Amino acid sequence: MAKDPVCGMEVDEKKAKFKAEHMGKTYYFCSEICKEKFEENPHKYMSM
Repeated sequence: MAKDPVCGMEVDEKKAKFKAEHMGKTYYFCSEICKEKFEENPHKYMSM
């Protein structure tokens, strides 16, 4: 399980509908809203 960097929710990488690549790493999200927030300012969430 991966952790959504925006809200902290556990996300199953195999079933995740929302994901984004940033600096060579794949991030998984519970919702489109969390993905959009991450994409607006990825560095804000990378340390989480």
